Amino acid sequence: MAGHSKWAGIKHKKAIVDARRGKLFTKLGRAITVAAKEGGGEVEGNPSLALAVQKAKDASMPKENIERAIDRGTGAGADAAAFEAVAYEGYGPGGVALLIEALTENRNRTGADVRHTLTKFGGSLGEPGSVAYLFSQCGLIVVDAGSHSEEELMVAIDAGAEEIEVDEDVFEVITAAGELAAVRAALDQAAITYQSAELVQRPTVRVEINESDASTLLKLIDALEENDDVGDIHSNFEIDAEVLERIAG
Repeated sequence: MAGHSKWAGIKHKKAIVDARRGKLFTKLGRAITVAAKEGGGEVEGNPSLALAVQKAKDASMPKENIERAIDRGTGAGADAAAFEAVAYEGYGPGGVALLIEALTENRNRTGADVRHTLTKFGGSLGEPGSVAYLFSQCGLIVVDAGSHSEEELMVAIDAGAEEIEVDEDVFEVITAAGELAAVRAALDQAAITYQSAELVQRPTVRVEINESDASTLLKLIDALEENDDVGDIHSNFEIDAEVLERIAG
């Protein structure tokens, strides 16, 4: 997971620096709206909403924006939402698997846009179920290895985390999907800071790709992320750290 995680770290830091807050808040708001629509507007009784709201707070999304997004999902707002969650499965350069999560009010438009972007960068859209089996949902908390030691993170194991992996300059705390909130709360209680804490689709099989395919693949991911409807993008690529640094630099 080294290459993928390193890229995620670079993307995270870049997002903090150049922010693109308007687009980010739009995507976060949609996630909150859909979670509220599917499970109700009470954070305490809706784990999906709780995670979506926490992710928005982590990005410094204003409280009023969060409340409006919840209202849209529950129908309390003037513009009750018609968004739905959809997932697209496909392949990128080098044969890597891509699981693309989107929130849209027009699945035909979004599907056509995703297909076009994949094709433009040498990928292809697959049938439902074609790559989903290569991923397993789990919680992932990323901690800067320069700020905390692995021993300090044992509090996460005590709280229910499954394992802690060392990946370049970060620790990856892996949890079952249902244990993410509890483990995060334990880290907060222990005053341990982290870069991100979210549900992810973790690849069970990884594919190593060369520099040429890696460069095109990262451009593909960037293009997909530019789509307002696209939320999280999961992949199973593995890239050598030195190659990744050359591409990112």
